[in-house]
Amino acid sequence: MEFLKQRKEIVAAGHRLVDDKLVSRSWGNISIKVSNKQMLITPSGRTYEHLHAGEIILMNLARNKTWSTLQPSSEYPLHIAVYRQRAEINAVIHTHQPYATVLAVAHIELPAVTDDMAQIIGSSVKVAAYAKSGSMHFANYALRALGERNAALLANHGALCVGRSLDEAFVVAEILEKSAMAYLAARLLGSAYSIDKLTAENLHRIYLQKYSRLEKDNK
Repeated sequence: MEFLKQRKEIVAAGHRLVDDKLVSRSWGNISIKVSNKQMLITPSGRTYEHLHAGEIILMNLARNKTWSTLQPSSEYPLHIAVYRQRAEINAVIHTHQPYATVLAVAHIELPAVTDDMAQIIGSSVKVAAYAKSGSMHFANYALRALGERNAALLANHGALCVGRSLDEAFVVAEILEKSAMAYLAARLLGSAYSIDKLTAENLHRIYLQKYSRLEKDNK
């Protein structure tokens, strides 16, 4: 089977998302870019618990063509848009994780409140304008909110997490949830102090440079 290793990685990531309560049943979606022209993406309507490698769908990024009898996730335009705009990104995870979704519903931007958030995600997580899920407006608004960061909140919907690898995108989702929870809890206590933007941007730059060096050294 073509791209069997990557297909198995997507299935394993789906199980992790359910185990970590970042999605439930068939909600959310995962993809990996396997070339400049193709991606693998989860199918529509399949629960992660019962998903297997043969059901992961191969799609053409240019023509949106699929090689499967199954339908791809309805939000595939979002994944394609990310890969077209961010050449360095090789994995996209869309989640419905609880604390990040609270901020998305409230249309509240998440500032960098933890060091690891600043390092791995960036100086803030912005909220995309609302649009119908799966539409091009949905994808375009998400891209605008994402910018050069590794996460965005999708208004009244959930979160978008991206990375240079599937593992990095998953870490982004975990850190986003932890930081959203910390931010909301701190606000309930009366004050939520964030890292200043310049420092956060510097932490993110250092992380990106260090990760790139480690990746090169480990090849």
